[in-house]
Amino acid sequence: QVQLVESGGGLVQAGGSLRLSCAASGRTASISVMGWFRQASGKEREFVAGISPSGTNTRYADSVKGRFTISRDNAKNLVYLQMNSLKPEDTAVYYCTTRTTSIINVRSESYDYWGQGTQVTVSS
Repeated sequence: QVQLVESGGGLVQAGGSLRLSCAASGRTASISVMGWFRQASGKEREFVAGISPSGTNTRYADSVKGRFTISRDNAKNLVYLQMNSLKPEDTAVYYCTTRTTSIINVRSESYDYWGQGTQVTVSS
């Protein structure tokens, strides 16, 4: 089993920045791709960003390209999501996730482990 714990969410004004962190523990040797999804109230969970095991490859949703950056520190079992130029439509619960295979997939059902989520609220 892998446990994921997110932190760093909060309330920010439009145009501001937040940095989310996710700490992995447990069977971390099985972790491959790591990613972030988000779920706004009344909407389905959607892919935000993913990063390959080495950190070399990343993938972003079109809605966040150029504003969000995903990174990871494998030595510390951490993954980050730097969010800049935040918009009210970025308001959602953000979930950290991981899968044991090396392809970055945008489908939530492809992922094996999930954190509990952290709320991000962007005011206009």
